[in-house]
Amino acid sequence: MATGRTHRPATRSRGIPEATVARLPLYLRALTALSERSVPTVSSEELAAAAGVNSAKLRKDFSYLGSYGTRGVGYDVEYLVYQISRELGLTQDWPVVIVGIGNLGAALANYGGFASRGFRVAALIDADPAMAGKPVAGIPVQHTDDLEKIITDNGVSIGVIATPAGAAQQVCDRLVAAGVTSILNFAPTVLSVPDGVDVRKVDLSIELQILAFHEQRKAGEENAAHEGAVPPPVAHDETTDQGPDGDVPAVMPA
Repeated sequence: MATGRTHRPATRSRGIPEATVARLPLYLRALTALSERSVPTVSSEELAAAAGVNSAKLRKDFSYLGSYGTRGVGYDVEYLVYQISRELGLTQDWPVVIVGIGNLGAALANYGGFASRGFRVAALIDADPAMAGKPVAGIPVQHTDDLEKIITDNGVSIGVIATPAGAAQQVCDRLVAAGVTSILNFAPTVLSVPDGVDVRKVDLSIELQILAFHEQRKAGEENAAHEGAVPPPVAHDETTDQGPDGDVPAVMPA
């Protein structure tokens, strides 16, 4: 079975923009839902609406994959699922380690969607000696003393950090030194990594703060309307609630 240590996705070598790469999981999620309902084909407009993007952007994204659909018919759902899965590297096995098995780490370990999306939780690791050997989601927790050996033995190239902020950088350094080249960081801190290591940060408090900003703005507009005043125009900055180039960040598996 292929592992993440020896096979890398082809997206960068084929020149697919990072903004397009960030949207591919959104398309795959929508297509998977259609496939589960046995829908054979889908139009660009329908798929774009399901993925939360505009149809012109979707067609441009798919052109990088060499998929243009059929006029009057649309896109073949099963073929697109395969094509995007292959482009994202999901047609092979990606062993993942989760470091930090507190409430969040345990929740991630119990998430049932990893396996169906090409990811296998190879190990759960925690610094608390009392956690060692305890099963979480059917997987016994291992101590951080064995982190390097666990990564080597399982051929891991993707690590998930769910530790407190103060421990995250040290864990990150050890993961990178052991050969991990991609990190998903749930710790509320910015990690420093060398070139060649990819980090995706998930900060739920930041997402909530962004929503609070929008709620406050809506409340201000409502108050102004009740008072009979015309609220000043507010420019909508698409980067406030979207990622680079307008892509919506998929912060959690769905």
